[in-house]
Amino acid sequence: MRSKSSRRRTGAALLAAATLAAIPVVGTQGLTGPSGAVAAANNSPGHNSPTHNTTPWQGAWAASPQAPTEVFSPNWSHQGFARHTLRQVVRVSAGGTDARIELSNRYGKTPLRIAGASIARTDVRDGTDVVKSAAVKAGSVRKLGFGGGSRDVTIPVGGKTYSDAVPFKVKAFESLTVTLYLEAPTGPTTFHMVSSATSFRAQGDHVLDRDGAAFTESSDSWYYLTGVEVAGGKPVRAGSVVTFGDSITDGVGSGVDKGNRYPDELAERFAAAGRPRGVLNHGIAGNQVTNDSNWAGEKGVVRFKKDVLSEPNVGTVIVLEGINDIGASAEGSPGGPTPEVSARELIEGHRSLIRQAHAKGIKVVGATLTPIKGSFYDSPANEAKREAVNHWIRTSGAYDAVVDLDRAVADPADRDRIAPAYDSGDGLHPSDAGYRAMAEAVDLDSL
Repeated sequence: MRSKSSRRRTGAALLAAATLAAIPVVGTQGLTGPSGAVAAANNSPGHNSPTHNTTPWQGAWAASPQAPTEVFSPNWSHQGFARHTLRQVVRVSAGGTDARIELSNRYGKTPLRIAGASIARTDVRDGTDVVKSAAVKAGSVRKLGFGGGSRDVTIPVGGKTYSDAVPFKVKAFESLTVTLYLEAPTGPTTFHMVSSATSFRAQGDHVLDRDGAAFTESSDSWYYLTGVEVAGGKPVRAGSVVTFGDSITDGVGSGVDKGNRYPDELAERFAAAGRPRGVLNHGIAGNQVTNDSNWAGEKGVVRFKKDVLSEPNVGTVIVLEGINDIGASAEGSPGGPTPEVSARELIEGHRSLIRQAHAKGIKVVGATLTPIKGSFYDSPANEAKREAVNHWIRTSGAYDAVVDLDRAVADPADRDRIAPAYDSGDGLHPSDAGYRAMAEAVDLDSL
């Protein structure tokens, strides 16, 4: 008698064969509404020009913006800020001699006024990379201006802005602290829910404070800050790497303030090999390729243009997304169930992402979906879809290269399950060791 796992794999193989036979090689059938609009825009005159390589700036850190939500835990996204100073810590993956920040009001309901901003080196005190407080290193605070030196800036609803460049020598893997003063009431915020890092809040204006005594509140999210860019560093001929996906790219299951998400580990691998490249994380926990979510961001086929293709000097993008399309249609899913997605529809979504990247001259690497057995997504139907999509990723040739993250973290004794050593505890999200194994599975030459 065949085992349950064997029967599941046989069913998945049959579904994969049927799915692949039915899928058109080209086209966006099934991608309606805004998704189709993105595909059409990529075919417009002049859109294929490699505009991502026309700036001296390079992404050193990034986070995808989200609409306010408290689906998992309380945060400051709904209440917003008024006469607050917000201090946020980020760990950059690239260095340079000049720096600037990107701020977003994509999901704001009113114009956002930034009344003051600064950048500094994080004071980690004991020589480790672990953030102990909101303090910054003495002598490192630099005021940030906007639009030619103005202390303040107003960002329109749906818009974003960059600070002026400031001379500020940045080293790769250094922790930087960005501080914003939000004097006028902001209303609900644009933010990034899962930061795996600590942010701090103080009453009043403390933009230039060196110590962190005034910052008595903390949050595990980022607010308004969506990028740190550097210039003047060593040229990277291959361009930055963007990692695009859901919670497994975002780093759910990784330790807070440790910098152990798989994109963090991948950047360290590049540096250790003597081939440093910026690696940017554009994962959103709960995000889907084909469905919008009331808490986990716009669908991937739409936000890809906004989040990935807007980054400067990108050479490669790694796509690891689709497990929420497969699993989040069940009752009891966070934020409520989303429409069911077939393997065919999910593959069509991946094809859209590939076309969008290629239209910008960006290499795109497909990552197989990691195991779900034992998780709240575990069912024979969901496993069959996962295996069908993975079979297509591995064999279709649609992606420029493939990284098999499924096999990298699977239990050798049960390939449908994450190995115990790599499981954060929920059967779905890797631990720090699992994220390290994912990064080690990436062939650097393929990027």
